[in-house]
Amino acid sequence: MAVARPKARKESMFGERFGLFAESLLTGVWIAVASLGVVTYPAAFAAGARHLRRRAAHEAGGWREFVADFRAGVRRGWAVGLAGWAAAAAVWVDVQAARSGLPGGTFAGAVGLFALIGLAVALLRATAVWAPGDSWRALLAEAVRRTVLDPAGSFLIVAGLAVVALSAGFVAPLAVPVLGAVAAAAVAVEARRQHR
Repeated sequence: MAVARPKARKESMFGERFGLFAESLLTGVWIAVASLGVVTYPAAFAAGARHLRRRAAHEAGGWREFVADFRAGVRRGWAVGLAGWAAAAAVWVDVQAARSGLPGGTFAGAVGLFALIGLAVALLRATAVWAPGDSWRALLAEAVRRTVLDPAGSFLIVAGLAVVALSAGFVAPLAVPVLGAVAAAAVAVEARRQHR
């Protein structure tokens, strides 16, 4: 009888982890749908991360809670989304300068690209801890600090972003559910940081 208990425990742990993985893929679809508003992606990731935190804590929550969180996040989060697109446009200009052969263009393009990746990581870290009523400005300032001070966690999030890019490169529809895995990675990185 004592031997059967550890075996049952491992099966339930496997089932729980697989369930969380499946939930993250479903959440990726929700994030993609909520991001169709172009500037709504920060609120979509924040709602997705909050949903995954609830799921990991064995709390109730589903589509309705996701939508409620999304609405709360988009009230102020749309400005963050707009700023993100402005940063992406600035990097696009830098990359075009690098391609045209302007003096210093290669350096400017590389710096811009690394800065954009850093900002994306900071945004994902901010969305991983977001809760309704939180100030996006304060969350982002703290997330930038954590991005620099926790390079291992930041690298894990960059790896998640690379998986999305590679998934889109191989089979474009795969990038949609993998967005949830990126949100889950950001949540896990932040949980890891809090437990240390």
